[in-house]
This record gives sequence, structure tokens and C-alpha cells, in this order.
Amino acid sequence: MKKLIILFCVTCFLAPAISQISIDTTDYQRAEEFISSNITKKYYRSWVNPHWVKDASFFWYSVNTKKGTEYIKCETNNGHKNPLFDQEKLAALLSKELDKEIKPYDLPIASLEMNKDGKVLTFKTHQQWYKYNVADNSLKIFDKPQKQKLSSASPDKSRHAVVHNYNIWLKTGEDSVQMTSDGTPRYGYGVSPSWYSTKNIELESDHPLELDINWSPDGKYIIAGKYDRRQARNLYLYKVLPDEGHRAEVREYERPIAGDSIVPTVEYVLIDVEQKTVKQLDIPAKATFLAYGFDWTNDGSKAYQVSYVRGYKSVEIFELTAQTGKVRTVFTESANTYVDPNTSDLRILNKEKQLLWLSERDGWQHIYRIDQVSGKVINQVTKGDFVVRGIQHVDEKGKRIYFTAGGKEDGLDPYYPLLYSVRFDGSGLKQLTSEPASHTLFFNENGRFFVDNYSTVQEPNVALLRRSKDGRIIAKLETGDISEILAMGWQKPEPFKVKGRDGQTDIYGVLFKPYNFNPDKKYPVIEGTYSGPQTIRAPKTFYRGLSNDDTPLTQLGFVLVNIDGMGSAFRSKAFHDVSYRNLGDIGGPDKITAIKTLAEKYPWIDMNRVGIFGHSAGGYDAARALLAYPEFYKVGVATAGNHDHRSAKAWWPELYMGYPAGSNYDEQSNYTHAKNLQGHLMLVHGDQDQNVNPTASMRLAAELIKANKDFELLLIPNKDHGQVYYDKYMIRKRWDFFVKHLHGIDPPKNYKIK
Repeated sequence: MKKLIILFCVTCFLAPAISQISIDTTDYQRAEEFISSNITKKYYRSWVNPHWVKDASFFWYSVNTKKGTEYIKCETNNGHKNPLFDQEKLAALLSKELDKEIKPYDLPIASLEMNKDGKVLTFKTHQQWYKYNVADNSLKIFDKPQKQKLSSASPDKSRHAVVHNYNIWLKTGEDSVQMTSDGTPRYGYGVSPSWYSTKNIELESDHPLELDINWSPDGKYIIAGKYDRRQARNLYLYKVLPDEGHRAEVREYERPIAGDSIVPTVEYVLIDVEQKTVKQLDIPAKATFLAYGFDWTNDGSKAYQVSYVRGYKSVEIFELTAQTGKVRTVFTESANTYVDPNTSDLRILNKEKQLLWLSERDGWQHIYRIDQVSGKVINQVTKGDFVVRGIQHVDEKGKRIYFTAGGKEDGLDPYYPLLYSVRFDGSGLKQLTSEPASHTLFFNENGRFFVDNYSTVQEPNVALLRRSKDGRIIAKLETGDISEILAMGWQKPEPFKVKGRDGQTDIYGVLFKPYNFNPDKKYPVIEGTYSGPQTIRAPKTFYRGLSNDDTPLTQLGFVLVNIDGMGSAFRSKAFHDVSYRNLGDIGGPDKITAIKTLAEKYPWIDMNRVGIFGHSAGGYDAARALLAYPEFYKVGVATAGNHDHRSAKAWWPELYMGYPAGSNYDEQSNYTHAKNLQGHLMLVHGDQDQNVNPTASMRLAAELIKANKDFELLLIPNKDHGQVYYDKYMIRKRWDFFVKHLHGIDPPKNYKIK
């Protein structure tokens, strides 16, 4: 009898849960309404991106309204608003000019510029440039000078540096002087292959090129890179759907991967424009992915470069004296793990002959002031258990720094950046924005005013014009209109805070519910993941809480969660370093603890049906979750995953996994854990993915086959890293996979997302 009872219990445990949810085409149609590209169209007056007009007393912006796109002019001193121009009148002129109906609030115009008196608007439509005189309502065609390919103009536009045949020429009017002559296609001046480019291996033409020419503010000097690609190694893509014909096309692109011993490098030359001389700078050649630009002093006498050592354990700040061409190391910093290039920042204090530097050296991201001559730290400007998120503006005359920071205010979500100002010596700290929300700021040129967009995942964006001196609100510019979204039955995402794996550290996340949520039902839970240490996954703004992959899935009877575990960004250095040489952790112990905590609080969460999905590093996470925590995660969809950290660009894994590529790369490769798969896994990749090469998913597939594991593989033709993310077929297949394996329901057959 005991044996029968045990057998019965085991059978019950292994049997798939019977879903309390029914899913049909109607639910898919509702989910489609919540896809980002659809639902965001109903989020009106959602954002203000100000276009500050130089030497003018106004700025302008465009905003999406129920009528369409409106163009607004705002007086900076008092916030008074008016239309930037009469859209009805311009539409009438364009209708006549283009010989077709143009709607006033759907104007086909781009690259807008307004002159400082607000009377003449220039724009581009249908590849033609126009000038629109607002005062007399006249429209004229004009030919804007075409920018020469691979050409960079001096600050006063009197000269151009032109790269031709991988050498640099100086052009003044019709006169040209060749400055370098030894450049070759594989070892040339001033240009490097575009990071995004690929080319047919059978064609002679090289990759599309990007310019690397840096003029001094006074136009007297140029710093140019010289790129050594003689030993560059390629990655390849197999294009099964060529543009024409029936022969598949092989494409190549230059890309160093983590651990490569030989990589393309860059060195620098200084060109004296007036003396027509070229000098090799005494800066060691470095891997091209470690190449950072130069910041000039206002007078053009010096330039500074932030230069990381491969592996990112240390950084140097080089100073170039333009007149002599001499280079010296002003400042160095090192860390046991890494000095993060994603958060570090250098600013020049021209009048003070000092530098501002963002660093995590005391365990939190803070601002330091450095003497330009000695390289010594004068003082730590900000201190405390909070994170400086970024320097927004520096007022040298008033000796104040305007910066955003998170975690300074007790009881507030530490991921919310608020604005503060502080004197150079660290005194006089002021909080300039107090609203408990995520703030995004745009300062005008002189820093006297800024536009503040703030929101939470529950409250739509409010855009304010504020005074920098004290944060005083001058005018409310826009308030997000979500009336149509509410009418759709949209449920507010719910932020939460729980304790992490150690029982002490606060872990933050967001929970999404279906529109027809019923607390008496049991819901499978799906985690949307991205544990890349440079950012976070859980949204903090209204737009991010609305525009995501999570909300559509909730319409199919799932509860969605986003959780930022230890190892992710914007917290302490110790919190961040959990992921160092340990990306395979994916914050999993914190996320599992969080979901279990939520399930204890909310009985409608079904802990026996947990899924996960993600893209890129999130794709790695999704597969990793099923391989590392198979007892918890049952279903996963991994899109464009870098399943071995040597399968993508070198800089990212070498920053977080270390260099050289050691045994930890093998330990945390999904390939080496394929035998652990127990749940249902779908791998998706675009065959033209030049960011994470599709071999990453194919090799994981090979290991799963080797281990005799059941899984699904979807390779989408002619889609790159970004395109596959938005591919409608992929989105539908992800929905199908979760509906089938978490609900135990056959999804609607061949549903087509329009």
C-alpha cells in the first residue's frame, strides 16, 4: 500500500500542471495590441527632447499627440509655448510642391533646424532640402553642400581633412596638400572598418569605413588614428537569401573575439596644420576596441585620452601637448577586478587646469578632482554610499558640478537618478530634483536651464523646464497622456523589493499582470532577463515599463517578472563585482529567491511553472538558467545568445570575464553544460548577426544533439542582431512556445502578427 501511495505522489509531481487559463486567437490579438510598436503609438505627449538653438532665447521640440506630430517653440526664460510654425500652412505648401496631399500633423520632414530669430526653418524631405520662411509663409528649394566622403571640416570650416587611398590630405579651397603617403588598405590613416559592416568575400571592395579625425578647437592640429589591420581575423556569415540569384553568399567582417592573441591595433599621429608636419605620438599601439577619443582643452593647447589596458584592470590618462607633440601619463588607476569604461568619465576644467574623473575606487561611483600638472587627486568631490550616475554639466565660473546620482535618499529606489549640484571642493551639495522618479535631463549650452523628463513604471512622463541654480520649475511642458492605454485594460507594472541570496541585500524588480487578472487562478511566471553587467533589466521609466516584451506575454495568461540580481549595474562596486569572471551566475540565486518570495506573498503564482526568455546576453541567461538551475526554470527561449563568451566581440567579455581567456570561460560556457538540460528550450538566431555570430547558437545546438537532448532551433534568414529581436515571426513563436509548455495548450495555428 505504501508503494502505491509513493508511486501515485511521484506521478502527480511529474505530470504537467493543468492550466486554469484558456488561450485562443482573441488572446493573441490582444497580445499583438500590446507589442511595443503598437502600444507606444497610444502614449501621447510622452517625452520632450529639446533642440537648443544657439544664441537664441528659445528652444523647440516635437511631440506625439492625438492629432499627430506637433512642433512646439518654448521661451527659455519663462516657459511660454507657441507653435514653432503654422503646420497647416506648411502642409499646404508641401502638398503643392510634392503634388500630393500632405497632412498637417504628419509632415514628411526631417533634419529640422531653426535659425536663432525663429523665422527660417530648414528641413529635408524626399532627398531635397527646403527653407521655409515662417514670417511670410514661403518655401524655397536650396542645395545644401554635400559633405565629401571621408572628410572632416575644421571648426571654422575653412579647411578639410580628407582621407583618400588610406592617406590624409589637407584641403583649403581648391588647394590640397598630401600629409601622409605610406598608408595602405591594411595599415592606413584616419579610417577604420565600420563596426556594423560586413562584405561579400568575393568582392574586391573593402568594408565601409568610418572616419577617425580629431581637430583641435583652434583648427591648428589634428589627431588621427593609424589602423594596423594586417593581421586582423575575420568572422563569417552565410547569407542563404542573396539579393539576387540562387547561390548563397558568404560575408565576412573583421572582429576580434575574447582571448585572441593577435588583434587589429591603432596608433596615433599629430598633424600640425600650419607647419604641414606629421608626428608619431608616443602612445603605445592598442587593440582597436580599446581606442577612445581625445578631449581638447578650450584653447587647443592640450588634449587628453583615456586609455585602458587590455582586460581593463588599469587605465591611464595621457596628456598631449600640441605644440611639442610630447605625450605624458598624467594619472593612472587600477582595480583588482576592472576599471569600468561604461561608467568612468573624464572632464576638463580649463580655467582651473584640473580634471574631473568618475571612479569606483572607494567602493562607490564618485567624482574626483585631479591636478593636471601633478596628476594627484586634489579631493574626492562626492562621498557616501550612493552612486554618481553621470556628470551632466560643469559650471567653471561658479565652480559647481551638476550630476545625477542614485541611492542617496533613504527609502527611494536606488536606481532612480536624481539631480544634484556640488562645489568643486565638495561643499554646498544641493538636491535639485525631488520627485521620486527616474529623471532624464537635457541642459542648455550655458547650463542655466534644463529640461527634466521624469516618470516611474506606474506614472507617465512629466516634462519640466527648470532653472539650474536651484531646480526651480519654470514651466510644465508636457504630461504623458495614457487615456487610450488605460482603455485597453493595461495593468500598471508593480515594482517590488525583496532580500537577495544572502538574506540582507535589497533586490529590486517589477511584476506585470494580465489585463484580466484573477487572484483566484494560478498563473505561470515568466522572467524577462538580461544580466549584462553594464545595465539593468527591470524598467524604471514609464516608457520602458510599457515598451517591452513582457506586457504582450501577460495577455496570454502569464505573470511576468524582471529582476536585477547581484552583479548588475548602478549599485556598489562590491554588488557589481559579483559577476566578475562569473557571468554564468546570471544573478540566478537572487532571482530564484525573489520569485519564491513573491510566490509566498501571492498564492496565484505557480512555482511549478517558471519560464525565462532573453536576447543577446539575455539569450545566454535564458539557456543558462535551464542548464544551471534545471530544478527551477522549466521553459526557456534564448534569442541571439552569446552562449560562449568567446563567440562575440572581444571587449565585452574581456571586461567582465577577464583577459587572458582562462578556464572560467569554459566553466561558464553553455556548451559545456548542455548535458544538464531537462526543460524545454528554444534557440533563436538571425543568420546575419554580426554582433553575436550565429555559430554561438549552432554550437550549443551541436552540444545538445551530442547529449541527445530535445530542443528547438529557429534560424531566421537575413536578420541581424537587432532585426531578429523585432522579427514578428520570432515573437509569435516565443508566444507559442510558452503557451504550449507552460499552459499545456496548443497555441492558435499559424497566427500572423500584422
